[in-house]
Amino acid sequence: MQTIAERLNSARKGIQQAATNAHRPPNSVKLLAVSKTKPVSDIMDAYNAGQRLFGENYVQEGVEKTKELAHLSDIEWHMIGPIQSNKTKVVAEHFDWVQSVDREKIARRLNDQRPDNLAPLNVCIQLNIDDEDSKSGVKPEALDELVSFIQSQDKLMLRGLMAIPKANPTEEEQQRTFGKLKELFDHYHTSLSNFDTLSVGMSGDMVEAIENGSTMVRIGTAIFGKRN
Repeated sequence: MQTIAERLNSARKGIQQAATNAHRPPNSVKLLAVSKTKPVSDIMDAYNAGQRLFGENYVQEGVEKTKELAHLSDIEWHMIGPIQSNKTKVVAEHFDWVQSVDREKIARRLNDQRPDNLAPLNVCIQLNIDDEDSKSGVKPEALDELVSFIQSQDKLMLRGLMAIPKANPTEEEQQRTFGKLKELFDHYHTSLSNFDTLSVGMSGDMVEAIENGSTMVRIGTAIFGKRN
């Protein structure tokens, strides 16, 4: 059975190969290790193998992990799951990034509750790119308004877009989705400073996502093994 360090190394190699095949620099895609439901000991194994970016889906679990590992000041914690408005305070206090901002109310609360002694909170807007009822995210036609609002908040730094494309698409559907995402990302990337992140792609569609401009892929099971 492979260790976490070995699986992490395989994931990095896969990302570098996909970037090279897409005629992109090997270091142009970051790896976010999704550690939801996994114990702190697993995160430490990945940390000791050089991983620094970790993504959590559940607020309470994620906050507990950030507290337990607060002595490791170089870990970058990303909240990638949906946030209820009554949980924005602890997220604003403990995370470095929030990738799942999908409405003005959440953005406003994160801004107002970000402690003054911390750097602005990096945020990505979550897009419901395939218009699925089961998924969170803003629709593309409402994106401009949310971008403008976040830009007006002094404790938020708008870094990019995040999306979870629909499962098991046809090749044509997948290309259409990724093409639409890249077009939206490129539009803001050229006009806004610091807008540098397109967070899309997981184990199953990582290669296609990287071909279409993803700058951050979110990998969980392939690094940490199946969830309990």
